[in-house]
Amino acid sequence: VMNGIRDKVLTLDTMNQSVKNIEYAVRGPILLRAMEAEGRHWGVKKPFTEIIRANIGDAQAMGQKPITFMRQVLALCQYPDLLSSPSFPEDAKKRAMRILQSCEGHSTGSYSASAGIQMIREDVARYIEHRDGGIASDPDNIFLSTGASSAIMAVLNLLVSGKGKTRTGVMIPIPQYPLYSATLAEFDAVQINYYLNEEHYWGLDVAELQRALEQAKAHCQPRVLCVINPGNPTGQVLSRENIEAVIRFAYEEHLFLMADEVYQDNVYAEGSQFHSFKKVLMEMGSPYAQQLELASFHSCSKGYMGECGFRGGYTEVVNMDPAVKQQMLKFQSVRLCPPVLGQILIDIVTNPPQPGEPSYQQFQQEKKAVLSGLAEKAQLTEKILNKQPGIHCNPVQGAMYSFPCIQLPPKALQRAEELGQPADMFFCIQLLEETGICVVPGSGFGQKDGTYHFRMTILPPLEKLKILLEKLSQFYAKFTQEYS
Repeated sequence: VMNGIRDKVLTLDTMNQSVKNIEYAVRGPILLRAMEAEGRHWGVKKPFTEIIRANIGDAQAMGQKPITFMRQVLALCQYPDLLSSPSFPEDAKKRAMRILQSCEGHSTGSYSASAGIQMIREDVARYIEHRDGGIASDPDNIFLSTGASSAIMAVLNLLVSGKGKTRTGVMIPIPQYPLYSATLAEFDAVQINYYLNEEHYWGLDVAELQRALEQAKAHCQPRVLCVINPGNPTGQVLSRENIEAVIRFAYEEHLFLMADEVYQDNVYAEGSQFHSFKKVLMEMGSPYAQQLELASFHSCSKGYMGECGFRGGYTEVVNMDPAVKQQMLKFQSVRLCPPVLGQILIDIVTNPPQPGEPSYQQFQQEKKAVLSGLAEKAQLTEKILNKQPGIHCNPVQGAMYSFPCIQLPPKALQRAEELGQPADMFFCIQLLEETGICVVPGSGFGQKDGTYHFRMTILPPLEKLKILLEKLSQFYAKFTQEYS
């Protein structure tokens, strides 16, 4: 006690140090700086009129219109009096009535079962069966979740155990989506980095998996392999042969496989195709199909839907020990249930309008418009960035980001070091302050030493994206000249 004032119970020194170690670059210092600028807190007139947030995959924040049918069903579920309105198509009304019948008290304001509404789990299983060409999916293996993120965290939480050299090691791709490194920091698990091959379109090389695994065995117990397909932030789409090789590796090394497939609808490059890990695993047959443990994840936040704010997602588990599955359900029950509106959106994603229904044509037109627009913007991004000497952008085969490599001159590296900032962070801050463009430095996702990148979304409207890319290229040329 000093001057009658006691020390606080909770301080930076006494708080949970695992939480303190968490970093999440997508909403990190760059975004905070951008928010300051929007609030006009800088106090100095800036040479731009607006902040362009290309830092996060939030489609509707970037101007994407919601899919009409999804919002109609949501509106009907939220306010059932609208079911008598002639303004809504009959197929939307039927969907809404079916969903409401499966809700406790026929209301979206009630809790659901902890794993999600049973009818929706059944619809998800049917959707997976259809997606995978008839391969069976069991609704009891489906857990609905608060976006894919909470499901990923829940599965990782089950997997992390041991102390010292027996502590769970989790293999994650570098570059990675920072959810993984943040979750591993929170759980005090061991992060095992395997590097994607930038020279080969961010390919996943099994020899690199083997290197990372063998190196990690000296200080932890590798138990988990995480794969993001299509890639975030790197935009690559794995071939079927690549997926088979990963499955064989995971089986031979006795690893639990986690497949983050939230961008499965976002495949643009000619010759690229999404293959689910579940489908490939089952088609590989014995011993893989019967023994490899797999959890795969999907969400309504990405794809053509872009419904980030409703937080709908799911995981399907395959070959999980039934006793552990019960523990997972117990863990879910502590959190009561995922948001019911997010569950409803997942149901609409997995049970969309069918041919012959009133909403089918409009739904297909809107879906196609979103995905073809993203494909056009993926090509444009690669084309414009690669015109600028010193920037190299691999093809954006899928997802909704580009992750270009940038050459930074020695004086820029020196100035960044003086400021105590990673060099690409220094570049991104200067870019924001001079152009209003908000992107995320590659150091927030991980990258090979001596290389520098940034991640930007391809979500802004086409004309705004063109302006963004041109301004970014011009700034880069000016920046490198200034620090040469």
